[in-house]
Amino acid sequence: MKLLYITAFLLVSRVASADVCQLKISATDQMRFEQQTLQVDSQCTEVEVTLHNSGKLPANIMGHNWVLTKTGDVASVANAGMGAGLANNYQKPGDKRIVASTPIIGGGESSTVRFPITQLQAGTSYTYFCSAPGHFSIMKGRFVYNGASANAVAKNEAK
Repeated sequence: MKLLYITAFLLVSRVASADVCQLKISATDQMRFEQQTLQVDSQCTEVEVTLHNSGKLPANIMGHNWVLTKTGDVASVANAGMGAGLANNYQKPGDKRIVASTPIIGGGESSTVRFPITQLQAGTSYTYFCSAPGHFSIMKGRFVYNGASANAVAKNEAK
């Protein structure tokens, strides 16, 4: 009977964790993301994005973050963030256009953000970018919701 409870617990735990899609992305001192597209399967209930800054420079010199917005909001969110400064991770405090974001991190550091899939709308175009001043124009990529298979998500997990 004890084995039955343990097996049931492990199965429930596995199902619960399977609903979290884990994505990884790297940023460099050359102001670029190494992945140009991140995809999330529609079966996910939450998304967890881990940003790794593979560069060597500190956050106040060449720091990066990962910010997700609707594509049409990228420039206005980035411009509003410039005035907010490094102390606010170059994000205007309380900006409701930001779906999810990480703090600014320096070379060799990583940061993770987790958010519910309910914050995304199917059929809407999303873009992720770095909101450090001047970075967003070249340091961005597509975030595809409801357009990937489980295999595509698994590929992003392996990166």
